[in-house]
Amino acid sequence: MIHHSNCPVCQTGSAAAVFSAKDHTVSKKMFAVWHCNACTARFTQDIPEQEAIGAYYASENYISHSDTKEGIINKLYHTVRRKTLAAKMKMVSRETGRQQGNILDVGCGTGAFLHTMQQAGWSTTGLEPDEMARAKAAFLYQVNALPSPEIFKLTPGTYDAITMWHVLEHVHQLHEYAEQLKGLLKPDGRLFIAVPNYTSGDAQVYKENWAAYDVPRHLYHFSPQSMKILMKMHGLQVYKMRPMWFDSFYVSMLSEQYKNGKGNLISACWNGLLSNIRTLFNTEKCSSVIYIISKL
Repeated sequence: MIHHSNCPVCQTGSAAAVFSAKDHTVSKKMFAVWHCNACTARFTQDIPEQEAIGAYYASENYISHSDTKEGIINKLYHTVRRKTLAAKMKMVSRETGRQQGNILDVGCGTGAFLHTMQQAGWSTTGLEPDEMARAKAAFLYQVNALPSPEIFKLTPGTYDAITMWHVLEHVHQLHEYAEQLKGLLKPDGRLFIAVPNYTSGDAQVYKENWAAYDVPRHLYHFSPQSMKILMKMHGLQVYKMRPMWFDSFYVSMLSEQYKNGKGNLISACWNGLLSNIRTLFNTEKCSSVIYIISKL
């Protein structure tokens, strides 16, 4: 296990425990979540090392790897994903100013997003740590993803766009990745990082039962302030934030199960809606935020 003496995001020593959260997906174990008073990031304490954490992803319910459609929540996930893939493609094109180019998707899962970009004429590279997910990407979409460590072997200054859709919170080598991502971008390239936001309305409702804490797979729990600080440490800047509207509903549905032992669709939809209403006035309160990032 890895015990952090300093905050792994800003690397200061001003962190303390706030609560313990349960791994509802695989191990059913409890993990401590700590809060950094300096950068406002939270992080999971006493996490498995990189070589050992794979066992905590070994579940058919871990949708980014399995593509399972069992159960109402997973069926809704796939319905929404068809809509969000097109929206992500348009966002990348708009923010890069390109209809075609070179794109790297870090943590590409089973390849659905890269397939969408390929259909739009982009040249794609995918990285994915899970061997089974890489095999499904090849089978489903002819996406030949590379193992994640290959990120350190890619050619610098290659990519017009780099995307990480709910991936950065999983990366053990946080600062090494941030530095490498900067190096892989073209001078006018754009980095898109989507992560859960523990300062959101739905996170405040569900507290330690908020599904997006997802311990121990989520190593870090970002606030907008902590993401800006992390990027600046590596010569990058967050210049725009975009909400992920559907995440508040999806996360609330899972959180209801974690909190009460059973689903409550009405309560989940109500809490998701209230969270999104708050977001109308402040994107920094969205359940998940897409950070659009450029070089300084």
